[in-house]
Amino acid sequence: MINAAVVGLGRWGRMLVDSVQGKSGKLRFTHAVSRDPASVADYCAKQGLMAVSSLDTVLTDRAIDAVALATPHSLHVEQIIQTAAAGKAVFCEKPLSLKKAEAMRAVEMCRKADIVLGIGTDKRFFPAMQELAHVVASGVLGRILHLEAHFSNEVAATMFSPWRDDPEESPAGGLTGTGIHVLDAMIRMVGPVRRVHAQLLSHKGPPDPHDCLSALLEFECGISGTLAAVRSTPMFWRVHVFGREGSAEALGRSDLVIRKTGAETEHLTFPAIDSVRANLEAFADAVDDELLGANPAERAKPD
Repeated sequence: MINAAVVGLGRWGRMLVDSVQGKSGKLRFTHAVSRDPASVADYCAKQGLMAVSSLDTVLTDRAIDAVALATPHSLHVEQIIQTAAAGKAVFCEKPLSLKKAEAMRAVEMCRKADIVLGIGTDKRFFPAMQELAHVVASGVLGRILHLEAHFSNEVAATMFSPWRDDPEESPAGGLTGTGIHVLDAMIRMVGPVRRVHAQLLSHKGPPDPHDCLSALLEFECGISGTLAAVRSTPMFWRVHVFGREGSAEALGRSDLVIRKTGAETEHLTFPAIDSVRANLEAFADAVDDELLGANPAERAKPD
C-alpha cells in the first residue's frame, strides 16, 4: 500500500482522494496540503486525512511514499523538483508544465533522483480508449492515414475557478482542460506532432466561457489529425482513427465502433470503470516496483 499526500483540495484534488480512499488496495491518501487547513477540516475528517499547510511538512515525513499535485499549472515544475529532491514519487495533474523546457527540467530532476513521475491522464484508462489503442497497434485498420479527436465539457461553466481562466495559467481556451487529453491519446497511438495550425474563437469571456479551439496537426510520421475543444457544452468525447482497411471510433468512456472494408460495422460496449482510480493505481504499481527494487525491506513496514 502506497501512502500518499495530496497537494490542493479543490474539485480535482478531492476527485483524486474520493477515487481511492477506502476503495483501493494499492494507494491511500494520509495527508492533505492546503493553504487554509481549517477550510478543509470537515472533508479531511471524513476521508481520514491530516491537513497541513506546507508541502515541506509532508516531504519530511518518512511514512509518506508519494505526493499527488492538484495545483495550478504554473506551480507544477517547482513542486515536482522539490518533491523529487526529497526522494518521494510524484503524481502530477496535467499539464506537467506550460513550457517544454520547464517540463524537461522536471523530468530530468526525477530521473536524477530515481523516483517515479506519474501524470494525471486518466482518459488513457477509458475502456474504449484502451481497446482503440489495441486495435490500432494490431494493424487491422491497415495503414493509418488520419486521426480526429474532440473533447468538450461544461466544467469551465459549472465549476468556475478564476485561475483556470487566467490566460497565464490556462492558455488556448479548452486546451489545458480537455484538449490535452485527446492530444495525449493521439500521440500515444501515432507519435509526436511535427506541425500545428490552430485557432481559438471566443464568443463570451468567463465565467461560463464560450470558446472553440480547433487545430490541424501534422505528426512526425506523416499522418494528419484534427483536434477540437469547446467550452462550455455538454460532455462529449470522440477519438476516431482512419486507416486504409478500416476505422475505429471511441465514443465516450465505454463505446467503440469499428468499420472495416467488406465487413459489418461492429459496436462494442465495455463495462464502466473509475478511470481516475485506474490512473492512480497504475502510478502506485510503478512506485511499488521502484521501492521493491531499491529496498525490499522498506516494503516490510506495516500498512
